[in-house]
Amino acid sequence: MAKAILTLLFLLSSYFSAGSLTLVDGQKTWCVARPSSDEMALEQNIVFAYKYVNCNIFNEGGPCFSPDNSMNHASIAMNLYYQSKGRNFWNCNFGNSGLVVLTDPSYGGCIYG
Repeated sequence: MAKAILTLLFLLSSYFSAGSLTLVDGQKTWCVARPSSDEMALEQNIVFAYKYVNCNIFNEGGPCFSPDNSMNHASIAMNLYYQSKGRNFWNCNFGNSGLVVLTDPSYGGCIYG
């Protein structure tokens, strides 16, 4: 947990100080919903991502269905979109409701890719 917090602080400080994030070659990144995002933004992000990527992974019975809440489903949808667009930081903005992370958010059988 402490590692995740430090990573988040590093990302935020890098973003606000330099305007962009420079990573070591080959460093994998993921896009997740910002914890402070409101329900409406999360729902809008899911609808937006559905237009561009297959989000069946979090449908009922899918490996990422549980927990069944907007924060989880939006994070997965946002990451699918982000990954499909080449992992550019601007593809994780989502009206400032997205957050690029260095720690793999995958859990159980739900692989973020």
